[in-house]
Amino acid sequence: MNLKPIICSIPTGPLDVNCYIVGCPSTRESVIIDPGGHGERIIETLEGLDLNPIALIDTHGHFDHIGGNAYLMAHMDSLRLYLHADDLHYLRNAREHADYWGMSFEDSPEPTNLIQDGEQIDAGKLKLKIFHTPGHSPGGISIFITGHVFTGDALFEGSIGRTDLPGGNYDQLISSIRKKLLVLPDDTIVHPGHGPETTIGIERRINPFLQ
Repeated sequence: MNLKPIICSIPTGPLDVNCYIVGCPSTRESVIIDPGGHGERIIETLEGLDLNPIALIDTHGHFDHIGGNAYLMAHMDSLRLYLHADDLHYLRNAREHADYWGMSFEDSPEPTNLIQDGEQIDAGKLKLKIFHTPGHSPGGISIFITGHVFTGDALFEGSIGRTDLPGGNYDQLISSIRKKLLVLPDDTIVHPGHGPETTIGIERRINPFLQ
């Protein structure tokens, strides 16, 4: 029988990034995905859910998705930070990117773990599988657990991630979505980096970029 995860979404940072907390209901171990900021709010939510975070996973290195890294890593000694190696450049230069958009940013610490396509991260009894889904950025990833996929800025409700930023590639993004995401069951819930949830089946049928 599949274990039903605890999933909580928190809008964070100046661009309202969906930060996700994903927890194992039996062991209470959890992961944090894309903390855009508001580290105190994230920690308060974890405490309210009685969850123990063991990993922080950035779906990519853009400043709006990693703005809470520094605060969370400073306040949680056992937390491991995961990022795909192809986005290290963006994480290391996120302050410059934020300055360009007139936003403040606290530099992120270096990742403790560089992840690859197909890798698995365990949180208690939950098995989180990493899909490399480049196109919005070279090291963009999506994170799959049975029934759910966290797509960062790859796939949104009725849309896809922008590809006009440095390192973006439209054809690569469409290929990533088709080969890694649209092969999932129709009822898989899509948890995007911004905006509301959707499902793989809905996006396969009506997303104008995927017709």
